[in-house]
Amino acid sequence: MRRSSSNTFPGWSVPRSQLWLNYWLETGANACSFKTRRKGGHADSARERPIRPNMASALKTTVLLAVLTGLIMLIGGLLGGHGGMEIAFIIALAMNFFSYWFSDKLVLRAYGAQPLDEGSAPELYSIVHELAQEARIPMPRLYLIDTDTPNAFATGRNPNHAAVAVTRGIMRLCTRDELKGVLSHELSHVINRDILVSSIAATLAGVVMMLGSWLRWAAIFGGFGGRDDEGRGGLELIVMAILAPFAAMLIQLAISRTREYAADASGARLSHHPLYLASALRKLEMANERMPMSDATPATAHLFIVNPLRAGLFARLFSTHPPLEERIRRLERMAV
Repeated sequence: MRRSSSNTFPGWSVPRSQLWLNYWLETGANACSFKTRRKGGHADSARERPIRPNMASALKTTVLLAVLTGLIMLIGGLLGGHGGMEIAFIIALAMNFFSYWFSDKLVLRAYGAQPLDEGSAPELYSIVHELAQEARIPMPRLYLIDTDTPNAFATGRNPNHAAVAVTRGIMRLCTRDELKGVLSHELSHVINRDILVSSIAATLAGVVMMLGSWLRWAAIFGGFGGRDDEGRGGLELIVMAILAPFAAMLIQLAISRTREYAADASGARLSHHPLYLASALRKLEMANERMPMSDATPATAHLFIVNPLRAGLFARLFSTHPPLEERIRRLERMAV
């Protein structure tokens, strides 16, 4: 298959104002891709070994989480001790512990998802069952979201408590092969423990944002005592109060985008055909731009395979999803 020499596809473009942020968020993400060996025109069978997370991607995620932790410690030092940092950490940990254990039930209920079985969706059940056997994980629960907007997501804290939800629109729009590509991606999120990763990232980012709020109050009231240079201390508090929450948000975006690339890569390996997912992504993105999901919220948008929200310039700049053109380009490169 001949690939276009352009970095974009007909009808797609990335705003120039977005390039600097994409570069920072995606540096090193090429390590998420892999080379498939060919034999008789097909990639090697995944039955040779279980599907596992890419180690380079996992390392990058660990480094980003460590940066978030260091940011917390820095703010704690500026606040004059560890007491406030510990309180913020406990609050954020409690919130995200609840989210980690009950997020699947909450998000499925929020979108009115109804359970599916083999009798009501035989083709969908067949695809997921085949992929689950290929990946050597239990069969996840299946759900249907009654909307014509094509999309899908997976949730669940581990493979034993996984659920995959698809919309009515995606079952109408995509072929069986494209559905297989989409579902391979979603199962990869479960295999890679991305719900756990996102919960940890949210916990640390939540601590940073709480501490940033406390820093703003500290700056208003002149900072904390005990510094030789009060003016300099106040300036540090103001700068950190502004930059810390923004930095935490950027790190969260970097983690989310890294996990999306990793799920694309491991999903392509699971299905044996990277172009299945590439073809589906083109259809899904165009359909979601024409008809965004009306009841989707920013809090859950990161779960879906493509952004379900209306994609304006600001939304694209700070999206939890990588640029579609780059995702497709990497998938096509895997197929070569």
